[in-house]
Amino acid sequence: MFDLATAAVEGALAAGATYADARSMLRRDEAIDVLNARVQRVDRSESAGVGVRALIGSSWGFYAVADLDHASARDAGAMAAAIAKASAEVPGTPMPLADVPVTEDTYVTPHVEPPFDVPLSEKVDMLIGVTETMLEVEGIALARGSLQFWESDTWFVSSQGHRIHQKIIESGGGFDATAIAESETQRRSYPQSFGQFETGGYEVIRRWDFPGNAYRIAVEASQLLTAADCPSLETSLILESSQLALQIHESVGHAIELDRILGWEAAFAGTSHLELSKLGSHRYGSGLMNITADATIPGALGTFGYDDEGTPAQRVSMVDEGIWVGVLSGRDSAAVAGVAPGGMVRGDSYARLPMVRMTNVGLLAGDSSLEEIIAETSRGIYMATNRSWSIDDKRLNFQFGCEIAWEVENGKLGRMLKNPTYTGITPVFWGGLDMLAGGDEWVHWGTPNCGKGQPMQVAHTGHSAAPGRFSNVRVGVLG
Repeated sequence: MFDLATAAVEGALAAGATYADARSMLRRDEAIDVLNARVQRVDRSESAGVGVRALIGSSWGFYAVADLDHASARDAGAMAAAIAKASAEVPGTPMPLADVPVTEDTYVTPHVEPPFDVPLSEKVDMLIGVTETMLEVEGIALARGSLQFWESDTWFVSSQGHRIHQKIIESGGGFDATAIAESETQRRSYPQSFGQFETGGYEVIRRWDFPGNAYRIAVEASQLLTAADCPSLETSLILESSQLALQIHESVGHAIELDRILGWEAAFAGTSHLELSKLGSHRYGSGLMNITADATIPGALGTFGYDDEGTPAQRVSMVDEGIWVGVLSGRDSAAVAGVAPGGMVRGDSYARLPMVRMTNVGLLAGDSSLEEIIAETSRGIYMATNRSWSIDDKRLNFQFGCEIAWEVENGKLGRMLKNPTYTGITPVFWGGLDMLAGGDEWVHWGTPNCGKGQPMQVAHTGHSAAPGRFSNVRVGVLG
């Protein structure tokens, strides 16, 4: 596979590229879905191919083939160079690439149980048992469970001398219970609404103990049918960690992608409200807001050894005590902006052009706890588990809905609430962060469905978070 990637690079250079890199990839996936104790889907797939980038002047060219032979790989390199050359007919400043170490290395995701070695029957039986447990609860009409696993082998070669082999193993899944009444439908999910995904083997699934949480989740879904609606008011908002993780993803992670800030990527999900000239001075939030992009966190979903440009995984500060200080970048965008490359470029397959993506963009833990946050809140709402989200194309104005909430009165949790929502403006909302739980409640949540680009690519990203409190937030349906 190294030889195939090398042939692609050589083909691009021979056709006039000033720089080229290629990824040979083998990938296999497994997905299992169960509904009401009946198997709905068992999919297993494999893919293989070579994708190559070529740089000429100010322009990239990209081409990919599924044929694993040297002639096809070399031809792919020539095609990538031809595309770059055609694009370079539009005048532009030659594209510099920020320097990175030239490396020959191997990286394998640390794992205990290779997920594809675990018998299919064991996985299916576990999900069937989980859905059966949920169906025991009165009012539950739909009980779903799912598992998904990926194993990706990549051989990366660049014209500068990189030769890197990576094996990334990712595992995850989740379940949910839907309760239905005459005019009401409510759902509760576990571990979060997208399921939980991490780098690692089947030990990830065992650690989250699906069977041990099934009954509780179903009971909460049933109780929501008769719960009171979330009131409309401005109040203190406490978010559990998985909802706060999605808040980070949408209002911070996408906004700090340098290709969006530079205007290179404006399709599908928009640009950013941030201006590069304000890097190092713009106040993003309160002094409790410390955000890093850290691709080295053990087990997190956005963890790897090297990105798809051969840049080593690293930890980069994005927001320091509320001040915006960093961006998610690639070698080209970093050079244009005059910042160090952060190792944040990935493609979702051999057949897609790598682009700037989030790694593990997380909020560092504070020094409190959820129990203390609730105890120090005289009046507020505690919301958990995402249900819906909407944010504008500059990542500025947003609205989120959650599956469940509870009133907080005089430092204690009160009645359960259904259909909770909250709205905000990104810097105002983050400016209201006034309490944050500590490391014991800090979770590396995984988001397996981050969409970006056209044609759309789906990235696997991580977001570390602990429960936090925000002041003066508008909750409930706007009047």
